[in-house]
Amino acid sequence: MNRARLLVMNAALGPLDYRVPEGMSVEYGSVVVAPLGPRQIMGIVWEEAKLPAHSVPDEKLRPLLGLVDVPPIRAELRRLIEWTADYYIAPMAAVARMVISSGGALRGPATMTEYRLSGGMPERMTPQREAALEALEGEQATIRELAGIAGVSEGVLRGLVNQGVLEPVEVDVDRPYPRAAPGHAVVELSEDQQAVAARLVEAVQAEEFAPFLLDGVTGSGKTETYFEAVAQALRQDRQVLVLLPEIALTEAFLSRFEDRFGTAPIVWHSSLKSTERRRAWRAIASGEAQVVVGARSALFLPYANLGLIVVDEAHEISFKQEDGVRYNARDVAVMRSHFERIPVVLASATPALESLHMADSGTYEKLVLPSRYGGATLPTIKLVNLTEEQPGRGAWIAAPLRAALEDRLEKGEQSLLFLNRRGYAPLTLCRNCGFRFQCPNCSAWLVEHRLSRRLSCHHCGHETKPPERCPECGEEECLVACGPGVERIADEVAEILPDARVALVTSDTINSPEKAAEFVAQAEAKAIDVIVGTQLVTKGFHFPELTLVGVIDADLGLEGGDLRAAERTYQQVAQVAGRAGRGSKPGEVLIQTRHPDAPVIAALEAGDRDAFYEAETESRRHAGAPPFGRWAAIIVSSEDDSEAREAANRIGTTRPFLDDVMILGPAPAPLALLRNRYRYRLLLNARRTANLQAVIRDWLRQVDHPPGVRVGVDIDPYSFV
Repeated sequence: MNRARLLVMNAALGPLDYRVPEGMSVEYGSVVVAPLGPRQIMGIVWEEAKLPAHSVPDEKLRPLLGLVDVPPIRAELRRLIEWTADYYIAPMAAVARMVISSGGALRGPATMTEYRLSGGMPERMTPQREAALEALEGEQATIRELAGIAGVSEGVLRGLVNQGVLEPVEVDVDRPYPRAAPGHAVVELSEDQQAVAARLVEAVQAEEFAPFLLDGVTGSGKTETYFEAVAQALRQDRQVLVLLPEIALTEAFLSRFEDRFGTAPIVWHSSLKSTERRRAWRAIASGEAQVVVGARSALFLPYANLGLIVVDEAHEISFKQEDGVRYNARDVAVMRSHFERIPVVLASATPALESLHMADSGTYEKLVLPSRYGGATLPTIKLVNLTEEQPGRGAWIAAPLRAALEDRLEKGEQSLLFLNRRGYAPLTLCRNCGFRFQCPNCSAWLVEHRLSRRLSCHHCGHETKPPERCPECGEEECLVACGPGVERIADEVAEILPDARVALVTSDTINSPEKAAEFVAQAEAKAIDVIVGTQLVTKGFHFPELTLVGVIDADLGLEGGDLRAAERTYQQVAQVAGRAGRGSKPGEVLIQTRHPDAPVIAALEAGDRDAFYEAETESRRHAGAPPFGRWAAIIVSSEDDSEAREAANRIGTTRPFLDDVMILGPAPAPLALLRNRYRYRLLLNARRTANLQAVIRDWLRQVDHPPGVRVGVDIDPYSFV
């Protein structure tokens, strides 16, 4: 190859051609460094037929500067980059940046200095030094990491280094990970689990594309079942990717994985340190990494020999990326499996309607686990009609749920209360003049967080201290919290059950894998009586002593303009209900609602999932909604409202008129101001026969915008705000 076409990491540049200098050997997928004016840029060598561009004569080509010391990006991953960019109408460069996601990994071999106890003693002992010596026994890490482990300052540890108590150790940054052993633990599976596991193992052995929907009730042991497929992939020396929707779920999963395979898998998420990202990325690219457990971004890592993908809790909306490249990791996982020619398992107790439709049509193979493992039974579900059983003034827990909480505490059993609303109250207003606290950057109310003593915007992160007087009328002690958040529910539990040990579980309190592990350990040790939480507690956790689940406001998810509201409500409530009665003791679920006759609430009470999905399917079919039609959104934004409105109107006036595509809008977005940008939306509803992406590309290509205007496209949107 004497010339190379590069996909560069800057979408504005487009493909660029370069000369390959003598002595440099490159191939498709090679990561290279190239000159661009006085700068250096990074690019991936691409097939010219797959990346069309204006051809430059050989004599005008500048030479490549160097070859990056990483394995070439494989053809299967290059095809995935192309498909993702085409399907989600995103620049290929933006997708490729998710592959080359660790700048440190692109540098050559590296070492770093870590420290460990030498066995010596300091000349003078202090309480901090004594605490450090006790905490660091058997530990080896950087000074910063050791300081965190010991709970002392870095200065204390540097003093121990100077006295030889801590000794330096030079370590390879890319040192190998411990090996997982497929036969480490013997697992007893039920008859249903064995049948499903055998089919998954067979698919891994075949090394062919095979999409599965693993549909098992909560507590049926889906994880243990697909672990058998993971074990088979390890026996064949193939890599495995397991996608999880929340970092908070990772620690519980890692513990189960280590029990089964003897060591923890490699973890990939946004909270990793740069050295950890580098080590993981290079191990994945070299093929040394065996099993990777990660958030959605792990899907685009350059696996050398992928043999299986599992998407756990595949219904979760957090698999949908809402900015940048707006992709759905569940769907892209299926496409990656297609290009890699390997099985993919979508596991869920409440599958997405689209996934069930794919199974019913025969595109996915459906595997069912109809009952809980070990003889545990599904919980009984009862409704609490809030129009009849009204909580007292300023209270949110109705009498039947209050009595059930008292009963479980007396029996020494655990309870869980679910409300998908962080903070203390969603709105704070002045009782004197009616002033409402609104975010200055977004068209949203500020949420009161009493634990942190802040008013916060959950969209842009803006925070302010609650004032002592109303900013509008100046009145003191007039601010009123309106509505409940989980902090308010936790306070109410403390009033009802003053002796109960209450844990608050939200993304504010469980914001790291370590804190998640601490919460799980306390719950398993029965050091918690009542858990109060948001959607974080709806999945993944297994507490045998938890026998009561209370849903504070089942109607909350049905409010607003979410076109999937009924499905999401069913999934959330069914998932949180599934936390009850997972051990030998029976479980009970009390669902507080003002609309007991709503189809989704009635289905939850009856435990009739199939009836709900059938009704929802017919509703979607009638509306031409997914999976029977397609949605797409065009979002126009600017820091100037009139500029955004004019740009949206220009797009609207050039709209195509097609029989198989209906276009609504433009109209102000429900969240009309977000992070200081004014937003307008157009919504497209297309039949399955329409080439929706081509329609949008051709349409938007006709319209120019001022530099301050951004136009984003969201294919298969999940958010409509």
